[in-house]
Amino acid sequence: MKIPDYINHLTAYKPGKPIEETQREYGLTQVFKLASNENPLGPSPLVQKALEKAIANQHLYPDPSQYELLKAAAQFWDVKSENISFGNGTDEIIDFLVRIFCRAHDQILFPQYAFQAYEVTAGACQVECVRAPLKNTWHFDLQKTIETFEKNRAKIKIVFVANPNNPTGTYMDAQTVRAFLDYFREQRDVLVVFDEAYFEFTRAKDYESALPFLKTTDNLVVLRTFSKIFGMAGLRLGAMIAGSDIVQAYNKMRKPFNVSGLAQAAGIAAMSDKAFIKKTQEITWSGLDYFYRELTRLKIDYIPSEGNFVLIDVKTDANQIFEKLLRKGIILRPVKNYGLPQHLRMSVGLDVENQAAIKALSEVLGHG
Repeated sequence: MKIPDYINHLTAYKPGKPIEETQREYGLTQVFKLASNENPLGPSPLVQKALEKAIANQHLYPDPSQYELLKAAAQFWDVKSENISFGNGTDEIIDFLVRIFCRAHDQILFPQYAFQAYEVTAGACQVECVRAPLKNTWHFDLQKTIETFEKNRAKIKIVFVANPNNPTGTYMDAQTVRAFLDYFREQRDVLVVFDEAYFEFTRAKDYESALPFLKTTDNLVVLRTFSKIFGMAGLRLGAMIAGSDIVQAYNKMRKPFNVSGLAQAAGIAAMSDKAFIKKTQEITWSGLDYFYRELTRLKIDYIPSEGNFVLIDVKTDANQIFEKLLRKGIILRPVKNYGLPQHLRMSVGLDVENQAAIKALSEVLGHG
């Protein structure tokens, strides 16, 4: 059987290199992975207890209605449960939104250097990608985005905005969010998706979530993840918050058991642990400030970040630097697949991990 050309031509999303693989390849006993924007604390103690309790019921299918999880999330985000649904990570939600709202040869629009999952999903659905230029290379440009949309108005069905953005760590400020939504809420046949996977890490005083605008914007979807601040990347739990008609359409597409019983139990516990969220924020912000000080000292250019990572410019082939760092037991993330061949993304870890990463970078780049 012949595999369709549009599938053969896909470039698969490449995740961060696993610790175990690095240990095997380089004969290392200690490896620090700062490549995938994971929470270095792991899941909260309340999540771990919930998982231990839920283990006994894993011979049963999970609740397909996600009732208790929806109830907890509605309280946590202060929205109605009918405006929420969950997926096997936000990747699944993104995939289904494209399948629901796009047909072959339609288009999706997103800023340059945006999360690669949008592109991978589009390609699998024969949907074309349109990229809006950024301002000063890294920052969202509202005018250019609107101009790009106007040129392709007939074919664009979804506009994706990651705020804060991965891999740059930059963000759309509150004034721009409002202006953006003022324009796009009038485009009734276009879905607007704000991917807020990193919003809990933001410190910028002029950052604003799109969530409050759901009341006035019928074509808006807000995505949240449990992989980052909650330390649940391995459990695969993502959420969409949207109008009830969009949620109902999504629920018709998703499989009834797409979110495991373990993930549902863990998600409920995670949202109840406010102290853990605060602790993660404090460790992240302290780690970022340490990176900024050390990168400045080493004269390594970086982009100030509103995520739990920082994008650095190594001024040379980043894949070669990546390989040299692997030999020292440090896993960072090359982002050539985003069109940034001289950059590495470095996640915030524990102090010992952060210090080891800076030391290795200094040695490899000859800045020591």
